[in-house]
Amino acid sequence: MKRIITIVGARPQFIKAAMLSRAIADRNTRGGTLIKEEMIHTGQHYDENMSRIFFSEMGMLPPKWQLQRSGTSHGAITGQMLIDIERILLENQPDFVVVYGDTDSTLAGALAASKLHIPIVHIEAGLRSFNKTMPEEQNRILTDHLSDILCCPTQTAVRNLAAENIRHGVHHVGDIMYDAALFFGQVAERKSTILRTLNLGKKAFYLCTIHRAENTDDTQRISSLYDAVEQIASPEHPVVFPLHPRTRSRLEKLGLMGRGDSDRYIHFIEPLGFLDMIVLEKNATCILTDSGGVQKEAYFHRTPCVTLRAETEWVETVTAGWNQLADVSPERIAECLRRQPARHEIGEYGDGHAAEKILRLL
Repeated sequence: MKRIITIVGARPQFIKAAMLSRAIADRNTRGGTLIKEEMIHTGQHYDENMSRIFFSEMGMLPPKWQLQRSGTSHGAITGQMLIDIERILLENQPDFVVVYGDTDSTLAGALAASKLHIPIVHIEAGLRSFNKTMPEEQNRILTDHLSDILCCPTQTAVRNLAAENIRHGVHHVGDIMYDAALFFGQVAERKSTILRTLNLGKKAFYLCTIHRAENTDDTQRISSLYDAVEQIASPEHPVVFPLHPRTRSRLEKLGLMGRGDSDRYIHFIEPLGFLDMIVLEKNATCILTDSGGVQKEAYFHRTPCVTLRAETEWVETVTAGWNQLADVSPERIAECLRRQPARHEIGEYGDGHAAEKILRLL
């Protein structure tokens, strides 16, 4: 039997982990070497709608270990997680530690495993924004250099690693999020009632998500983004705005919410479960986001996207003409909304079987 401990802490990681867990369960029913997976939830996303609901919607077993997030700075949070994860790994001695993406949870898990000489599997390896002021960029670079098996979603990611002299253990497996988009897209169509609940027509609204610290923690940037949202909101195209807890706190602190007449066309809602979010993504006229995961989900569901950053790790979505970089300029955002995507290609992100390929590597 092989034993895996998976470490997650944020919404996109729950979704990716669900696909690998499904592949493991399917493989175990077919015989051969039994793989036992246990999960640590670091508590990085502690909100009910950003955490527990995802596990129930995706049919995942609850995590074996639920950590309590401590501290407010990246250093304090990462340090506390590192202490707790190290204790669990020492007590359980898994064959592999699996980490996803680029959060503080990812780095804490990789550091703990590396210091205990436990092989690390990094899923979504090789992504680069080339902006080292981003905590996510720091996390992903350090995690890649510590990892033993690097599962890349694209050939661009493979080339990024080679440029840093990381060649051993590198595998192009495709994007596990594409697996999830295909599988859960069908489930969402059957189960979600979000369009009826919000009284939305198909392709008759904008969907907006903002959560990155570089936007929320900078008064000028968040104010500019909110100006843009107010300007595009209209009776014909209301804006659906699921609010990350950090975003809500900043908007309320700055007194931006409810300051103008156009706010009546902005639907502020709580963070959504994955199935409701899929249906909104598939039916929006356009998505405005600073989330890497949402950029890809828009692309997979063939919905135009405007990225509220100056760069993206998912350069293929831009090259294909489906995603545009607007940063925080209201004028640039409005210009992007007037444009139509040139074409649509999915092949770069694999064939929808990334989870099975990752499992074979283990």
